[in-house]
Amino acid sequence: MPDEKRLSGRVALVTGAAKRIGRFVALRLAAEGADVAIHYGRSEAEARDTVHEIEKLGQRAIAISADLTNVAQIQNLIDQAVSHFHRLDILVNNAANFLEAKFGSTTEQSWDASLDTNLKAPFFCAQAAAPHLAKSGKGIIVNFADIGGLLGWREFLPHSVSKAGVILMTRILAKELAPAVRVNAIAPGTITMPGDPPEWQTDFIRRAPLRRTGRPDEIADAVLFLITAEFLTGQTLVLDGGRSLFPDLRT
Repeated sequence: MPDEKRLSGRVALVTGAAKRIGRFVALRLAAEGADVAIHYGRSEAEARDTVHEIEKLGQRAIAISADLTNVAQIQNLIDQAVSHFHRLDILVNNAANFLEAKFGSTTEQSWDASLDTNLKAPFFCAQAAAPHLAKSGKGIIVNFADIGGLLGWREFLPHSVSKAGVILMTRILAKELAPAVRVNAIAPGTITMPGDPPEWQTDFIRRAPLRRTGRPDEIADAVLFLITAEFLTGQTLVLDGGRSLFPDLRT
């Protein structure tokens, strides 16, 4: 008899799951037996395709659009997911942006664009989802930070601040929601996919001890680990090939 899938009977909501890393995460959770709500902003066609791929794996899926900078739309997103599946066990706060903002030319608009999407949105998603996750018996939130929140990127100050906030928010939410809900984060380094600028990979290889960029399937593996590691909460798992071991003046 094959082993039972690790997430059988559970429901996950993955934000920003229409493409790139979010899609990989959603498909991995479905492969492990979860039904998945696919959140998207404007990528409707890609979201529908992700739903189709999940259904081919034998799991249920739904695509839901929401502007995550709008708290009312966040609440509606959670309500739709719970109404469709009648429960919610896993929230993966993946949706984010990566906006360049040089110090002298950072505007209020560019600051808000980073903080609203990368920090405000995951907080209010967690707040709206928490009552449902608490009912699960195995409720879990996985937030996406990145190593910019640890090292701080020059010319990406608002982004780095937002991701540092995610790391601290994860620790506080783990205290607030324990023991009913566990909260952890993942902080990837450079993860490349086909079509990404080649200079991303070249720069990261030069700086990281493992001499390669990460793959999206490795991020999905790490998310699954955080979901299934039942004695782990309030932690940030750094997946960066060792890049953060050697901060330097060029970061």
